[in-house]
Amino acid sequence: RMGEAETPSFEMTWSSTTSSGYCSQEDSDSELEQYFTARTSLVRRPRRDQDEPVQRETPDLSQTETEQKIKDYNGQINSNLFMSLNKDGSYTGFIKVQLKLVRPVSVPSSKKPPSLQDARRGTGRSTAVRRRTSFYLPKDAIKHLHVLSRTRAREVIEALLRKFMVVDDPRKFALFERTERHGQVYFRKLSDDEQPLKLRLLAGPSEKALSFVLKENDSGEVNWDAFSMPELHNFLRILQREEEEHLRQILQKYSRCRQKIQEALHACPLG
Repeated sequence: RMGEAETPSFEMTWSSTTSSGYCSQEDSDSELEQYFTARTSLVRRPRRDQDEPVQRETPDLSQTETEQKIKDYNGQINSNLFMSLNKDGSYTGFIKVQLKLVRPVSVPSSKKPPSLQDARRGTGRSTAVRRRTSFYLPKDAIKHLHVLSRTRAREVIEALLRKFMVVDDPRKFALFERTERHGQVYFRKLSDDEQPLKLRLLAGPSEKALSFVLKENDSGEVNWDAFSMPELHNFLRILQREEEEHLRQILQKYSRCRQKIQEALHACPLG
């Protein structure tokens, strides 16, 4: 658990002017859009980008090596987002996270969707949530987080969700490492215990060498334990409607075929 000194601080930069749409759970017409849909959650889609193994070995640096790496890093950046070495051997610095969420997130319906000013004030999540509102975060939003070297990837995800009052289970999201090599983009999902700032220091400040992206945690298997009861019931409703639609299309197809055959039989001369 992160101590008070380890709590990430945020500087917000929006890279998209796309407005955020939201809908209330009280609206029955939009009820199917409150959470993941069966089609997008249960069907694996082909990826254009290449995926790499989840875990990657990172070297352990000595105090002297860490100090030199920090000096080299600070000498290459053109901003004030420096890294600082602490007396206990840890270090602090900034990581940039790009949000690439294609599905809505859930916030308490008693709260309005968080504005940029709300995020800067650090409004926390409600502890008791009975009703939810589905809310689309701005596409490709950029967040700068001030973290410790021992801050884990899972803590970064939880801090981001708290910042925007998102009440969805953190296991629905994953932090990815994005790299570019020889014109090809590679994504690697970070494990919960990996330390993003350490990866940032080892890779240097180049965004092509390494950047961080928050996305939905789309693995090959569905983690049903991560869903609430309303979400699970919603899945059943969606699956039932999809089944009924497929059945209607099949019956319609065979009905047309039967009609064509009957028309052909009537058109044939007898004998």
